[in-house]
Amino acid sequence: MDPAVIQLLVLAGIAVFLIMRLRSVLGSRDGFEKPPVNGPAPQDEAPMPRRFEVIEGGPDTDITDHVPEDSDTAKALGRMKAVDPDFNVTEFLSGARGAYEMILMSFENGTLDDILPFLSRDVFESFDEVVQLRERENLRVDAEFVGVRELSLTEATFDEDSAEAEITVRFIGELTSVVRNAEGEIVEGDPNVIKRQKDIWTFARNMKSDSPNWKLVATGG
Repeated sequence: MDPAVIQLLVLAGIAVFLIMRLRSVLGSRDGFEKPPVNGPAPQDEAPMPRRFEVIEGGPDTDITDHVPEDSDTAKALGRMKAVDPDFNVTEFLSGARGAYEMILMSFENGTLDDILPFLSRDVFESFDEVVQLRERENLRVDAEFVGVRELSLTEATFDEDSAEAEITVRFIGELTSVVRNAEGEIVEGDPNVIKRQKDIWTFARNMKSDSPNWKLVATGG
């Protein structure tokens, strides 16, 4: 056979191999090719379905992230939002975390005047009674707040007629605390031991009030 013919056959075989190889590579790409600019979409490709997120009528995740959707507490929180659209459960709990530290440490340090606007009369009087008792016995508390280990919304109620709302929060706080006598000697506690403290606090607010502040109206453990 003529050498030129053999050379042409070899080149043709190489070309066929390259075409088949290129086609196999291009065929492995899925969904990455861009349509021609200003050109129509390929007729043999079905259009991708559009997805819509339903917002109206769906659950309020600001509520359901913290309490069961169909619970009485969730319904009460929803009514609070209807009266005060600026009310946000997540932001409330963030504020409650900060209030817990501020109120707890003011009570431990005996500086109740600093938190007077955030306490109901009954809570203030019960706190003040303990503080005065410590002062009469010449006792002083040295405490350091470590942090809030757990926080959860346990109950919420709303009175439609008065617009009074109450939210109960369970805290598990961590702190160090010692009680010292007049000579500065430790009579209770260990400054090197972090103790865990459980508290159940109820905060109240009139949802029609211009003031965004909630007051501590009940405490428990």
